[in-house]
Amino acid sequence: MTPRRSGSRWPVALTRERARPEGIRSRPDAWWLAVGTVCFGAFMGQLDASIVTLTYGSLGTEFHTSLAAVEWVSLAYLLTLVALLVPAGRLADAHGRKLLYLYGFAVFTLASAACGLAPSLPALVVFRVVQAAGAALMQANSVALVTTSAPRERMRTALGVQAAAQALGLALGPTVGGALVSTLGWRWVFGVNVPIGLVALVAGHYLLPRTRTRTPVAAFDWAGLGLLAVATTGALLGVSAVSGLPVPAWGVGLLFAVAAGAGWAFVARQGRSPAPPLLDLALLRVRAVAFGLVGALSGYLVLFGPLVLVPVVLTARGSSELTAGLVLTALPAGFALAATGGDPLLPHSLTDRGRCVLGAVLFTAAVAALAVVPPAVSWLVPVLMVTGMGLGTFTPANNTLIMGAIPARASGTGGGLVNMARGLGTALGVALVTLALHLSDSRVQAAGSRWSALILVGASVVALVSAWLGPRRAEQGPVRTR
Repeated sequence: MTPRRSGSRWPVALTRERARPEGIRSRPDAWWLAVGTVCFGAFMGQLDASIVTLTYGSLGTEFHTSLAAVEWVSLAYLLTLVALLVPAGRLADAHGRKLLYLYGFAVFTLASAACGLAPSLPALVVFRVVQAAGAALMQANSVALVTTSAPRERMRTALGVQAAAQALGLALGPTVGGALVSTLGWRWVFGVNVPIGLVALVAGHYLLPRTRTRTPVAAFDWAGLGLLAVATTGALLGVSAVSGLPVPAWGVGLLFAVAAGAGWAFVARQGRSPAPPLLDLALLRVRAVAFGLVGALSGYLVLFGPLVLVPVVLTARGSSELTAGLVLTALPAGFALAATGGDPLLPHSLTDRGRCVLGAVLFTAAVAALAVVPPAVSWLVPVLMVTGMGLGTFTPANNTLIMGAIPARASGTGGGLVNMARGLGTALGVALVTLALHLSDSRVQAAGSRWSALILVGASVVALVSAWLGPRRAEQGPVRTR
């Protein structure tokens, strides 16, 4: 009887969240420990996003293939991640955010090890898809875990710390990636995730709170998941094709048409399906959520656009890739500085909406300067620093308004929506700037740079308008978990 009873506990252990030890749960800084644990995932996600592109040359040489084929190492990851964020959040709302976050870390870590051992490019792409599935479970729950762990009055600070961890990963990616590729080889770009992932799994088991408020799911909406995947994949492939992916014009039109049709069918199904919807459309009718998601997408477009634009501008003027990388660190450095140090410096009476407007004004003015100032290091460093500071002021307040308007029982879905907006903004930032540079003649590179800067200005204005039209304050705070 004893062995059978002991064995029966394994399924329970694998499907239920365990409470934190009482000594940790009762600490007044327990919420900081939870936020710090989530920062592991935030750091790894952006480190991975900014580090993998440095392996393209080595991958092409080792596997004897073209750059277009190698690009699928990043594209397959992005397509899978964006498609799974909302479904992962919905599952987490039903089964536990801590549980699925830890499973995401486990999958991401194992898949990272497999990527480092990949025997061929197709195998690497498959492992990257699995890695993205793990990343979706992590990212869909990261914002939710932060907002349900931190006290209501400290939510913006907690989200700022998480955003700073992302900025740190983004800043270190080119430096760490370049060092690893040039010394140990491309396989260690993926291998570096393994020790961090193991530490994060142990920390998450003991430091993350259980989910107290859930939204049960009687039957999962697989048809809705398929429609959402088709819509996001079609849209992202279409954007990538427009920016230089070798696809004929009729193919680009077909991709956008399929994306639009699948998106319409997804929305229609969510409103009429007898099964529990994958996405509660009522969330998108909340003013803070609707305007906030537009702002989040626009902000990440502005964040990632310069990562493409600045290296092209500087190397075209004779600067080295190392110089370009060092100049780019001013952007995430400014982001991290404002996200973590902004609260003590800004007036306590300034609302989240006011912080969004202030941040949007800052980065709108900064990216407008990119269109007029000389593309020299002495000008670019302060401009990128101010851009990062504006985004670091805007992003935590924007996320606070969104998550504050979403009930605790749906915080996983809300976190998935926030990260989907970030992913789409990232893809658009890279694609639209690449398109502007691609369409400009090499002899008039300055024209392409100016058009790229104007695209960023347009996105900044959209973020500013969305902040101005948003609500005066967060409408509802999620209930804290233990």
